[in-house]
Amino acid sequence: MRYCYGNTNIYNLPGGNVDKGETLTQTVVRELWEELRIEVEVGKMILSGDVLMSEGKEDVLHCIFEGKIIAGKPVLNPQETSALAVVWMPLIDLNNLEMYPNVGAELQHFFLKEHGINYMGKIVQKWF
Repeated sequence: MRYCYGNTNIYNLPGGNVDKGETLTQTVVRELWEELRIEVEVGKMILSGDVLMSEGKEDVLHCIFEGKIIAGKPVLNPQETSALAVVWMPLIDLNNLEMYPNVGAELQHFFLKEHGINYMGKIVQKWF
């Protein structure tokens, strides 16, 4: 999903926070329905990592899963997201994108080499 902060395009994977009583995979299913109106089959976790924020903001653990769209076509739901567009980017470009979380190179590696990263520790964010 594409956002614009200042004059910078930032790309983000759809997702959100776990609600009370939800598993991680239930959260993925709910968030993708809310934000993009798609039904998904959640696969294995590809990677996880921490974004440690500056003072006054909460640190975030990001968990990224494989997924398959099983119904619907991604369309932004403006009541659930401030994203400006749904975009599909070529794998070759992932490591050059401004992303939050900044995992483009890791995703590129996963999809080209089919090897999960698991826990990557601290995710270095360029633009906070």
